[in-house]
Amino acid sequence: MSASPGRPGPAAGLAEPLLSLRGVLDARRVISRYLPRTPQHRSAALSRLVGCEVFVKYEHVQPIGAFKVRGGINLIARLTEAERRAGVIAASTGNHGQSVAYAAQVFAVKAVIGVPEESNPDKVQAMRDMGAEVLFHGKDYDEAREHVEALARERGYRYIHSANEPLLVAGVGTIGLEILEDLPDVEVIIVPVGGGSGAAGIGLAAKAINPHVEVIGVQSEAAPAAFRSWQAGHVVEMPSAGTFAEGLATRLGFQMTLALMGRYLDDFVLVSEEALEEAIVLYLERAHQVAEGAGAAALAAALQLRERLRGKKVVLDLSGGNLTREQLQGILAQRRP
Repeated sequence: MSASPGRPGPAAGLAEPLLSLRGVLDARRVISRYLPRTPQHRSAALSRLVGCEVFVKYEHVQPIGAFKVRGGINLIARLTEAERRAGVIAASTGNHGQSVAYAAQVFAVKAVIGVPEESNPDKVQAMRDMGAEVLFHGKDYDEAREHVEALARERGYRYIHSANEPLLVAGVGTIGLEILEDLPDVEVIIVPVGGGSGAAGIGLAAKAINPHVEVIGVQSEAAPAAFRSWQAGHVVEMPSAGTFAEGLATRLGFQMTLALMGRYLDDFVLVSEEALEEAIVLYLERAHQVAEGAGAAALAAALQLRERLRGKKVVLDLSGGNLTREQLQGILAQRRP
């Protein structure tokens, strides 16, 4: 399922020049001191399957197993002394929290992460292993976020929103730089969307370098808040976010990333939960990679759009690989012959 956007106009306070190619280049200057460049390779097996030239950007090999660490490093590296002393707090379903925890550990800053009560246990343990304090609250990301925002006001922490942070978006925008540097003639980039920082940052950087590259966002049809917001041109809240792919699970869109996606996304599609599971299996079988639900979303979208993509050069953002053993076992069990 795809839609034509009700494009929002430029949002007030989009923090130029941070949200520009210059801001992304500056972010790379900071991030390159702490994180390696991630690989990007053509997959012959996936190319045959989808019917186009498929290249995979392997963001799941980052130290936290997901792309978001780029934004965490870029932001926490720039905290003021007062903010470092106060500590940082964030809400997360896992990968944003790991990003904040990892970067806080690098820069010796106290980190508190609020997570939903039924969170991915591997991601929770990873945050704790990196020294973060983890607080459980609420049934989903948005309830955890509201609790964290109240704590930030009460205790004076520097609150780090998962999407409405220009330095986070500029940081993850470095993925777009690397994609275009490694494959200058790329025609389509497909990016998973939860809060939208990845799609916003990658779209910003890619379009600045080549305005003709097509950037497509993808979200689960079981958690379509960002999709509905992009479609409507304003923030839309949904009653639930029922996807197993926690990286895609938000109940409402966010204003800053919505404005950026309105500028830089050419299309936005929804995929089924079954398609996400199938893409996880295909990554395992055809590319020998473990992708979490959000990480597999770009492949699910490519398969759905195969007729439109035929013969093109396409980059899939494998944004994260933090799949639990139980999740993987359950998905494989359902697909036994």
